[in-house]
Order: sequence, then C-alpha cells, then structure tokens
Amino acid sequence: MVSAYTGTQIRAAERPLLQGGGGPALMARAAHGLALAVVGELKRRGGVYGGRVAAVVGKGNNGGDALFALAELARRGVRATAVLTGTTAHAEGLAAFTAAGGRITDGLEPADVVIDAVLGTGFTGEFVSPLPRPHATVIACDLPSGVDGDTGLASPGVWRADVTVTFGALKTGLLVGRGRALAGRVEIVDIGLRPYLREPDVRSLDAADAAALLPVPRDDWHKYSRGVLGLVAGSEDYPGAAVLATAGALATGVGMVRLVAPDAVRALVLAAHPEIVGSAEPRGRVQAWAVGPGIADDDAQRRALATALGSGLPTVVDASGLEALGELLAADHGSGRRATEPRLAEILDRLAEDGSVAGERLVLTPHAGELSRILANFVSDSPDRAAIESEPLRWAREAAERLGVTVLLKGPATVCAAPDGTAFIQAEGDPYLATAGSGDTLTGILGALLATASGSGAHDAARPVELAALAAYIHQTAGRIAAERGPYGAGQLADAVREALAQVVWRATKGLSDEAGPQNRGPASR
Repeated sequence: MVSAYTGTQIRAAERPLLQGGGGPALMARAAHGLALAVVGELKRRGGVYGGRVAAVVGKGNNGGDALFALAELARRGVRATAVLTGTTAHAEGLAAFTAAGGRITDGLEPADVVIDAVLGTGFTGEFVSPLPRPHATVIACDLPSGVDGDTGLASPGVWRADVTVTFGALKTGLLVGRGRALAGRVEIVDIGLRPYLREPDVRSLDAADAAALLPVPRDDWHKYSRGVLGLVAGSEDYPGAAVLATAGALATGVGMVRLVAPDAVRALVLAAHPEIVGSAEPRGRVQAWAVGPGIADDDAQRRALATALGSGLPTVVDASGLEALGELLAADHGSGRRATEPRLAEILDRLAEDGSVAGERLVLTPHAGELSRILANFVSDSPDRAAIESEPLRWAREAAERLGVTVLLKGPATVCAAPDGTAFIQAEGDPYLATAGSGDTLTGILGALLATASGSGAHDAARPVELAALAAYIHQTAGRIAAERGPYGAGQLADAVREALAQVVWRATKGLSDEAGPQNRGPASR
C-alpha cells in the first residue's frame, strides 16, 4: 500500500525531531538522498566527475537541503553552482557549499542538471518563478516550487520537474491536480519520519493490495456465490454501452449478469455474450447493480434505475444514470413535490430525512463535468469542471460527505472517496484510456466486484471505496496492457482486463511489487 501525506502532516511529524535537536540529521539525510538522485541522472548522461549541476535556492530549509547536496556533489568532482533567490540563504548549507568549492552566480549557468529548491511543503498561494525553466534535466527538491503539497494546486509558472525527490513520505500534492503533472518521476527518501507519521491522507493500491482484495476462488463456488450483477445499460441511441459494460463485468469474473435493456440491445449483447440473462425490466435475484451506461432518456431504463436505487443493494451509477440521479437530487424536498415513480419518492424521503441516498454502498462514478452538475444541488458556490479538475481530491470528498455515498471521480488520477473521508488515488493509467466506452467497461468491472463481494457473504468484505480503488487499478492496468499493442478502443479492454487480473495474481504469488514490472509509474523509494 502506498501512503501519501499532506505537507501539513509531514511538518507535524518533523516537529518533535526538530524540537529534540534532530534538524541537522534530517537535513543531512534529505541532502544525501537528493545528491544520490542527481548522481543517477549524471550517470545516465555520461558520468559524474566534471558534470555540471546548478540549483535555484530559496532562503529556507528547502534551499538548505539543496546546498548540502551540492556540497556533496562538489566533493565528487561536480562543477556546482547556485543562484540565490533572496538576500539570505541557509547559513550552514551555504558555508558547506562554498567550502566544497561551489560558486554563487547571478544567473543560471549551462548545466546538465538543475535543482529546483526555492520552496517546500510550507508554501501555499501564488508563486512566480524567478527564472524561466532551463533546457536541462530538472530535479525538484521535495516538491516543484510553487506546488501546494496538500492539494496539488500550482501557479501557472511552476517548473515541470523531470524528477521530484521528496523527503519523509509521498506528498498528496504530488498525486493529484497539476502537482501530479509537474512532478515527473517521484523518488522518496526516507529521513526517519515513519514512527511519527499518523494516518495517511490518502492511499494508493499496489499489486499486492489488489491481489489481497480480489476474491479467492473456492471449490464450493456456484454462480450465485460468485455474484449476480444486475446491469441496466443501453438504449436505442447507445446500444454499445451495454456490450462494453457486460464485457467488463464478465472479464472480472462475476457469476452471472442479468441485463435490463430494450429488445434490440439485448439481442446485440447476447450475440457477443450468450451467457447473460436478459429482460426488458428488472427480474430475478441479483446481489448488486450497475446502472446508467448508455440509458439516455429511455423511460423504461429510468424506471429500472429507480428500482436499483431503491433496492438497498450495492449499486454503481454511471453516465446517464448520474444525470437522472442529479435530477432526483435537485428535487425540492420542502415543496412536497413527489417523484412520479414510487421508488424514486422513497429515495427522496430518505434523502430528506438523513442527508444520504443509500450510504457508502452507492458508488457514483462521475467525471469532473458530471460531478459539477451534481454538486450544484448542494454547494452554493458550486465548482465548475475546471475547479474540480484542479482539486479532484477536495471535491470528491466533498461530494462523498454531502451525499453520504462513495464517489469514484474519473480523471488522469482517479480519486475514490468514502463519506468518512477515506480516500484512494489511482494514477497508473494510460492516456489511451481516454476513449469512448472506457467508462462503461469500468462500470462493469466495479459492478462485478460489488456483486462478488456481496455474494460471498464474508464478514470481512472490503469496503466499497476499496473496491472502487481496485476497479480503477484493474482498469488502469488493463489500459497499459492494451497500449502495448498501440492505440485501442474500449472494445479491446475486456481481454486486457483478464490479462490484468492474471498479472495481479501472478505478481502476488511471486511476491513482487509494481516496481518489478516494466509498466511501473509509481513512486520509488531510496
């Protein structure tokens, strides 16, 4: 499990060590880790001795880390220079730097590697870079200067790092928003904070976590104990959505799919997947629901959506289902207006009574635009799409708390949030996942996981937010696998989902982490 902490949490963990006189030791460990990262980059470029390394140095401890790192590099024969952004700098670091032969310069000299060390985890607000980004490998010291370590917000002029060497633990701001895009490859340097770190701000599943959450095949399994998924998907306008969601569910290993769809849509799905059971309206026993892909404004499908929402079963709502749910949530409870569908009226009553729709077992899977429209019903100054994309963790948590449901917010980094604030961020996907129908496949994957967890009857079943993160992990892994053969459409994802699941199980049995594979994009530790 990868854990990430806010900059605020990191500073709180450092406090007892600093108060006990451990500041110099912390800085020494951080500087050494930074120097090792620079050495690695210099070796990739040809060699360490005679290499050119410059740093842009702020006046605080972040700058001190860089100055001590430069001193270590100078002692190894590196030509080290520094540009000071203020009238002062970390005194001990500056003394070590100059004693080792480092030079202070007025501007950046040509360099193989440039260290960005102006600001650290204490920064919030607007930042204007003192210099334009150089044409060199940029290594950020702890964070790219100007990135908020808590949120990932960043000013327009922040330098994009090729590598970020972060100290103590992974920072939340390096996983989400512009912080993720600006961080480059992230390396974590252990400086001794682990005993002082409390509950992480967010988590991210790795292969071992994914394998532990997957259901273990049992000799006594039958189709009902493997889980039966009720799937409300497809319409005359969007029949393919039902095919893709069904394929995603079957590839994930659910025992049965009961498809609710118009006649023509069922015929199309049956031609591709003859094992499904179909009907025009909800019928038969299910253990979870997945509703919304491609249902558009089909009246019968909207009624089926209401049945699923009123069932009390684990339910994932996506696409057109989110639009319908948004209309439901926008109803004026104080006006006495009733929904025409009785089950919708029951849900409205429940919402009015306790502020939730169905608890955390209801999982909404919006993209930023869809979440903006949902939040408009609850937030007076509701965020637009751009605001949500800038702070996805904040707004996913806001929606989960206000609605009392689980939220899977789709984007470059998928954020999964529970009503109690528990959050996972999965950011291992491939850009080609941004294709029509990809979300339908994800809905099928998550619906299958919810159904299997419900069908197993296990007392220690995973929480919906964990299963949402697992679905995102599987989906993103499948996207990377499919991309190995070039660009793809959503129709190629189901086969890749099977391969992704096999890969997860293989890694777990071999005791390998994600770092063992060629597709690792997560943070590395030193």
